[in-house]
Amino acid sequence: MRYDSGRISGRNEGPTGIPAIMIGKRATQSASTSIKGEILSDDKMDGPDTTPDDFENDTPKRKAAFDRVQQRLRAKLGADVYNSWFGRLKLDSVSRNVARMSVPTAFLRSWINSHYIDDLLALWTEEVPQIMQVEIVVRSATKPAHIRPEDAKNPGLAAKKTSVQPVARAVYNQDRAKAARSGGFAEQNANGKLIGSPIDSHYTFDNFIEGKSNRVSLAAARAAADQGANSARFNPLFIYASVGLGKTHLLQAIANGVLADEPKKRVVYLTAEYFMWRFASAIRDNNALLLKETLHDIDLLIIDDMQFLQGKKIQSEFCHLINTLLDSARQVVVAADRPPHELESLDARVRSRLQGGVALEIGAPDYDMRLAMLQQRLESAKRDDLTLEIGSDVLDHVAKNVTSSFRELEGAFNQLVFRHSFEPDLSIDRVDDILGHLVRVEDNRKIRIEDIQRAVSRHYNVSRTDMLSNRRTRVIVKPRQIAMYLAKIMTPRSLPEIGRRFGGRDHTTVLHAVRKVESMIAEDGQLAKELELLKRLIEE
Repeated sequence: MRYDSGRISGRNEGPTGIPAIMIGKRATQSASTSIKGEILSDDKMDGPDTTPDDFENDTPKRKAAFDRVQQRLRAKLGADVYNSWFGRLKLDSVSRNVARMSVPTAFLRSWINSHYIDDLLALWTEEVPQIMQVEIVVRSATKPAHIRPEDAKNPGLAAKKTSVQPVARAVYNQDRAKAARSGGFAEQNANGKLIGSPIDSHYTFDNFIEGKSNRVSLAAARAAADQGANSARFNPLFIYASVGLGKTHLLQAIANGVLADEPKKRVVYLTAEYFMWRFASAIRDNNALLLKETLHDIDLLIIDDMQFLQGKKIQSEFCHLINTLLDSARQVVVAADRPPHELESLDARVRSRLQGGVALEIGAPDYDMRLAMLQQRLESAKRDDLTLEIGSDVLDHVAKNVTSSFRELEGAFNQLVFRHSFEPDLSIDRVDDILGHLVRVEDNRKIRIEDIQRAVSRHYNVSRTDMLSNRRTRVIVKPRQIAMYLAKIMTPRSLPEIGRRFGGRDHTTVLHAVRKVESMIAEDGQLAKELELLKRLIEE
């Protein structure tokens, strides 16, 4: 097959002078180095759809490519990790073969550079093959500066004057199977394509903060990683906790522990969203059988954020997968934000299988754990910035006042590191001003939707099962709407998430319930008093 277009002409010849046979988007780039009769392919049979210059000058195409990169990164890392580190990532420019993105702080740039720069490079090169390098810059350094007339005559000098911040970058490696800098492991199938999310090598048992609230879960995780005779007792191992308490760290520590002892072990770590995306892609590409065969042949399967697993077909496939792995004595580890029996959106067979092992909860960290975490983060940050000094009294104050989760605590620490660059002497009062929003909302974040459902069920004398069912009698509808209303005002959960917790209802149903209860409160003073009583009961 010979490919012809305006971009590929008789001038593209190999060293012998005989035109090469070219297929795919990078045929133009490779034609000058091809040998006689060589077939150049990029796994796609379609011709080039745009030139680098076209892409560079086409803002909608650049934006669409960046949106796809963001979506795939969210699916790979999970919503919590993505929102923590990439929620404020913006596309700055695409010029020639370089994609430049910006973040608001130097700390975010440093963290992304240390942990995720290769993931960004891989996703960009998949979306836009001509991208050979990605850069992360601090947003303040990317604002256009006023160029004086003398600088306009010397662009090189002007560039030096405006480049006031270092840049985090990764460069494309010619061997597509290897990242420019390996930050972790990901299992591959026979075609060399990744079937799991990358495993962050920084997450280990050694730097996991241990305490009373997670000691049992940590012991079970170590047993699962040892792959010894005792691990069979914890199969499947189910770990559940609210957001930001260390589930993902523990899961990836299991994977890193197994791979450190036996590098040839086939370990797959997936978020539920990424699992759904892989299966949907495999079905679309007619290679679902290959994906299933590959997954059935692994040694350890780790699934994070199980509460997001949706779709009857995908849940059925997941059930078959864990049945196969468990029946062949392979280890399965699953994490979610609540225990298996409360995952109402899951198929009953999946819930039953997950309940067949051990379910362990990670609680909120106590003061000693919070202080240890801050001290550990400070030591790590000092290795990057020798001038960083945060007093022990400040760490102690933060540990006492930010109590909801490790993630909130890390956010508080990041705020302090950022402020330190231009406020080196932070007082306790100033720390309170900076972190006030974290302290004020912490109490709400401890309340779970399940707690609200139980309190409302007891108060109105209806079963929780009826409240989550499809029954629409008045004695059930009113408590259900009140519970949805309280879930909206007392937790940070989104409307779709609240709907899922109430028997898989749509977010519009939750919105209707909230508005209905608000109108009832305006007309009925007695109901307003009832709700105040319920809120006090739930908070206690």
